[in-house]
Amino acid sequence: MNRRDFSATLASTGLGAFGLSITGTAFSQGFEPKEGTEFTRVNPPVAPAAGTKIEVLEFFSYACPHCSAFEPTLEAWAKNLPADVVLKRVPVPFLMNAENFQRTYFALETLGLVATMQRKVFTAVHVDRLRLDKPADIAALVAKNGGDEKKFLDAFNSFSVATNVGRAKKLMADYKIDGVPALGIHGRFITSPSMAGSSERALAVADVLIQRARKG
Repeated sequence: MNRRDFSATLASTGLGAFGLSITGTAFSQGFEPKEGTEFTRVNPPVAPAAGTKIEVLEFFSYACPHCSAFEPTLEAWAKNLPADVVLKRVPVPFLMNAENFQRTYFALETLGLVATMQRKVFTAVHVDRLRLDKPADIAALVAKNGGDEKKFLDAFNSFSVATNVGRAKKLMADYKIDGVPALGIHGRFITSPSMAGSSERALAVADVLIQRARKG
């Protein structure tokens, strides 16, 4: 979902195009995605974080219904990533409630609650239709799911979370992201469900691009 399309209703999220089944790596065996259609190159390339692992970035927003639809498929895929690949999420600074949602993600990451809360935040926004436009409302959601309200708010308002928000904004600009969900592969490639045609196919494209990044 891009900035222009956010006014679309949830009924137009196109869940059929974002199929939630996953077949591991079978889809990508012998599969050669089309450059310019199913993926693009990052120009100029972006230096990945220091380390030896191949970096996959998911650009997302809690306000995005497509990101919510993509999340179960992405989670299943991430559980089977090779040891030399790391998935990192990057909340983007556009769509509804952007900065609060950016801070929410990084506060959850600080507290080790992403695995517990990621889909619950999406559900709160897109199923329960909660606005979550105040930090206290988000903290209450965390507390309802077993987290510590005060610790969440302390993290939400912390300097380290503010720093991470700034880094996320720079990464989005460096990758030239204008719609979500999108996957950045090791600073060199971008793909997405909308480019590839489905959630499953986007991850098959990502598998191929990971192999290319591994070969240098």
